[in-house]
Amino acid sequence: LGVSLAVARAAAATLNLPLYRYLNSEAHVLPVPMMNLVNGGKLSSNDLCFQEFIMMPVGASSFSEALQMTAEINAILRPMTAERYGKLAINVGDEGGVVPPIIDVREALDLLCEAVARSGYAEHMVYAFDCAATHLYDTATGLYSFEGRNLTRDEVIRFFQALVAEYPIVSIEDPLQEDDFEGFAEITQALPGVQIVGDDLFVTNKERLAQGLAAGSANAVLWKVNQIGTLTEAMETATMAFRNGYGVCVSERSGETEDPMIADLVVALNGGQIKTGAPVRSERTAKYNRLLQIEEELGSAATYAGRAFRRPV
Repeated sequence: LGVSLAVARAAAATLNLPLYRYLNSEAHVLPVPMMNLVNGGKLSSNDLCFQEFIMMPVGASSFSEALQMTAEINAILRPMTAERYGKLAINVGDEGGVVPPIIDVREALDLLCEAVARSGYAEHMVYAFDCAATHLYDTATGLYSFEGRNLTRDEVIRFFQALVAEYPIVSIEDPLQEDDFEGFAEITQALPGVQIVGDDLFVTNKERLAQGLAAGSANAVLWKVNQIGTLTEAMETATMAFRNGYGVCVSERSGETEDPMIADLVVALNGGQIKTGAPVRSERTAKYNRLLQIEEELGSAATYAGRAFRRPV
């Protein structure tokens, strides 16, 4: 993969083109930042079952405005969390979010919603999760551990139906364990209008995506370029997803560096959504800064994905 990415960068530099333009002459979409402001699960030291509690500024008019909104909300959330849960709660998790010592999913959502309400941006925001449910699944019993309770697959689906009815949730990543293609098909049907994202389900792999397409599992792919051998293979997976009506969410990894390449890649894909953590720490902000630069380079040709994040073109 390293050689593949280096060759792409070298070719772009030889032609004096930015990487996104080298990869796609029609690249013009700036993604909605999926801001993971509350961390749980394997990404944190708390007992929240879900890894990521995310807000999406779909009502912004541009990427720069979206970033401004989310940075302001994060600045409200941190002192609010410290006041409510103590200073240790604002030690950042792996993705840069706060780590309040709570177990209840609704309490975490309410915390995030309150910060958004205080900012005045509530009408511009919707919400998402990364559940990483494989880590919650017991292969011996076939049950999931949610909020200290053991749930069957059907109970998990009903759990999400209740949450979607209560909150403006538009995207749920890995709500079930990674090999349950049938279950992913069921939850996709049970939550019409909600983006069901396969990360561990698909691992940016065309063969696993083909299996999901045949079963009707999920309706979006989490796209991590280092889950597959080359940039070409990763882009082929994205193309396959788009052609079959699936969304593509470009994502960083927990052990990120300051390399901003995925910012160019999400624009090259016209992907519409990017997940690269909270707007803090240089391995996160490097990507956001690069997207601001790309938006400026594109000028009037830039289109912010907004509410069309799943199918921006």
